Amino acid sequence: MKKFIHLFLVVALIVSCKSEEKVNPKNVQNEPQKAEFSIVIHGGAGTIKKEHMTREKEMEYRQKLEEAIRVGYTILKNGGTSLDAVQKTITVLEDSPLFNAGRGAVLTYDGINEHDASIMDGKTLNAGASTGTRTVKNPINLARKVMDESPHVMLSGAGAETFAKAQGLDIVESDYFFTEKKKEALERVKASEKNKMASFYDIEIKDSKFGTVGCTALDKQGNLAAGTSTGGMTNKRWGRIGDSPIIGAGTYANNATCAVSSTGWGEFFIRGMVAHDISALMAYKNMTLKEAAQLVIQKKLPNLGGNGGIIAIDKNGNMTMEFNTSGMFRATMNDKGELYIGMFKD
Repeated sequence: MKKFIHLFLVVALIVSCKSEEKVNPKNVQNEPQKAEFSIVIHGGAGTIKKEHMTREKEMEYRQKLEEAIRVGYTILKNGGTSLDAVQKTITVLEDSPLFNAGRGAVLTYDGINEHDASIMDGKTLNAGASTGTRTVKNPINLARKVMDESPHVMLSGAGAETFAKAQGLDIVESDYFFTEKKKEALERVKASEKNKMASFYDIEIKDSKFGTVGCTALDKQGNLAAGTSTGGMTNKRWGRIGDSPIIGAGTYANNATCAVSSTGWGEFFIRGMVAHDISALMAYKNMTLKEAAQLVIQKKLPNLGGNGGIIAIDKNGNMTMEFNTSGMFRATMNDKGELYIGMFKD
């Protein structure tokens, strides 16, 4: 009889523990929460301060950021791919003269516009990029074609433009990209040059920013994608290429970790392979996206002498926007439709 009672108590204890385990809120909280989809964009980082921007100009930036991110959000909500969301979102930013990409690109030393762009598929690790184009209306569309329709990853200059024409992309006259504001910025930078050192930094506080645009997205199929587009640096010469078209520096996406788009002083992002470095820290050191981004942007990049920022999404839909400058044009939307827009340091 005592053995029977003992056995009954043991069984009862096991059942009780199992029941408690099922309702224990700690177990629920420890399970990773995955968003159905999410999207984050940037319009460049740099010296962006509220006290140096009019209310009207601030609203203009906010409206364009919202317009762009809602394009990608709608694609994702309707079951579209992260690649399409990234590409279509960036075209909106490229078509705006507010940003240093596409229509509003900065001018080179010779007073012309040269564009760089890249896009990457986190599912396949396939990628496409173009550099130094002058007549392709939307460089991000060219990057996508390079990825999808060519055996290559990067095309440059005249060859890239020949490929763009063969693919039926929109070609425009070079003056389409010209804006008076960017001409004035070039004149200021040239005036600030001293001795034989080339200057790329606009002393006018309102223009002291890296207006590169970018987007990262996670779709309902669990696939990540990233893209970046830029006009480079004011007063650049000798065919200079920054980080934006370089996979691993300006753009990176891997379904196993995250998708990243960079904005900042390109030479340092190339030397630090910033976008891939964040992914590698997640993969090899088991860091969270936020931990990896903070380490790279707040410590490793400044130690090299660089500044700027990144936007990123991990495989669970967690988003981060990390920068070491006074501001970064940025926006996020999650699967609940919640919108965030930021410009300055909060």
